[in-house]
Formats: sequence, C-alpha cells, structure tokens
Amino acid sequence: MATTLLSTHCILPSQRRERIECFSALRTSFCGQVLFNPYPNPIFCGRQIARSHGTSFVVNSLLGFGRKVKKTRETVIPEPDYRIPIVLLGIAGGLAYTDNLVPAVPVGLLGLLLLFQTTRVRFVFDDESLEVKVGDQLQESGENVFVGGKNRWKYSTFVNWEFWWPNFPILVYFKETQTKPEGQIHFFPIIFNGKQLYDTMVERAGPSKTSGPKES
Repeated sequence: MATTLLSTHCILPSQRRERIECFSALRTSFCGQVLFNPYPNPIFCGRQIARSHGTSFVVNSLLGFGRKVKKTRETVIPEPDYRIPIVLLGIAGGLAYTDNLVPAVPVGLLGLLLLFQTTRVRFVFDDESLEVKVGDQLQESGENVFVGGKNRWKYSTFVNWEFWWPNFPILVYFKETQTKPEGQIHFFPIIFNGKQLYDTMVERAGPSKTSGPKES
C-alpha cells in the first residue's frame, strides 16, 4: 500500500509539468513559431488542448480534416448495339436476292465484320481516358494498327469530336493531340448504344461542336 501511494506521488507532478509545457508550446506556436514541443506523441498533447480549444480544433489539426479530396468518376462501358451490322446484312441480302452480287459481297462482308466487332470491342471510359478494349474480360487491344500507339486517349487531349448521324448514329469521330502534337483523327463505327455513348462523351470530353442526338 505504501509503495502504491509513493508511486502515485512521483507520477502526478510529472504529468502536471508536462501539461504546462504543452500549453507553453501551444501559446508560442500561435505567435508564429514553436520553440519547444516536449511530446513526440501529439495525441496526448491534443487531449490537453481539447479542454481549452474544443474538440473540432484537435480533430482538424491532428487528422488533417478539411483537405480537398478529388472525386473519381465511375467507369462507363456503353452497351453494344447491333443495328448497323444487321442493316448492312439486310442490304446485302436484298442485293443478292436481286442478283446484284458484286455490291452484295462487300456489303455483306462489312456487315459480318461489324457484327463480329460488336460482340467483342468495348469503349471503356474511366476517370481520365477513353480506351478501346476487347472481350468480356476487357483485355488490352494492343497498338493501333493504323497510327500506332496504345488505344487509350486522355480526355484533356481531345480537340473535337462528332457524331454522324445523330438520329441513327453511324460514325463517331474525334481528334486528339496525344498521338501527335498536330492532332490525330480517329473514326469508329458506332456499334454501341448511341445515346449512352454521346452522353458519356459530353460528360468526359465536353460538348460536341455541331452534333448530338435529338430527343426521341
């Protein structure tokens, strides 16, 4: 019992002295400079400051609240749309039925190619870039076979983009300066949900200059 009381007597003056030193350091910091901070652990000092300056001061100071946090936009993948390949295959069938085989063959082949591409090609809009990927597992599409480089372009490099034609979108065009400084033009058949694609392009790359889908 005597040992316990003796130990308490030795600790209490030390804690009182530490509390005074903490307040001294705080007052000095308000003058523009901290001359001495005896506490390597700011949580203990914060508990003492909270009694005089409020909990919000301590929480904001120690935990860093109030800093701006950048909001990340969700990834958008427009749904596939099979209208264009179906229309092309229908035209090819009509031409073949009327014995116009010469034009029917290339139109039919183009329809089959777009039908295949619709099942596998995806436009992936992440927080900062548009990227072309393939397959349900969204695999890398490799280098662009026409202009080289990765099929991924930052929205900040888009100079302009357009839809042809808004009521029944056939092609999407955009020009970007990431591939080369003077600008690189890209054309893609719209084998995706046209309105969903347009709305996402407006949100991420800014409004188109001359075109857009009309209200149905």
